[in-house]
Amino acid sequence: MSELYNQLVNNPAVNIEPEQIQALYDDARSKLFVCDYQGNVVGSALVSLCLDVMFRKQPFAVVENVIVDVAARGLGVGTALFQAIEIFCVSTNCSKIMLLSSSQRLDSHAFFEKQGYKGAVKRGFVKYRSAFTSAG
Repeated sequence: MSELYNQLVNNPAVNIEPEQIQALYDDARSKLFVCDYQGNVVGSALVSLCLDVMFRKQPFAVVENVIVDVAARGLGVGTALFQAIEIFCVSTNCSKIMLLSSSQRLDSHAFFEKQGYKGAVKRGFVKYRSAFTSAG
């Protein structure tokens, strides 16, 4: 999986640990989707469920770290990944799915819009730990 995530971000700090994958598997509010094609991991996405104060017990989902191997694009892997995400979100009664993506990934954005996601409805903001001003 490390090779796959290195296609998403070219960062030497990427470190996929089996213990973290197990922790995600055991966590009822997280789901790591992995697509296998001919014995190779060719796609992945992380879904996190968030409790919502506004809509009773109905959570919403945040999708991050979406990647399909360059060699597997156009084979339906991404579409299958998003279908599985929607099935999971329906089964957990999510009110919505929010998806975060790097602002430079325009081809990915076009794919997400084909899947029914609206890029102009909301705007996401990110502050990385290196920019935190609070101690801790």
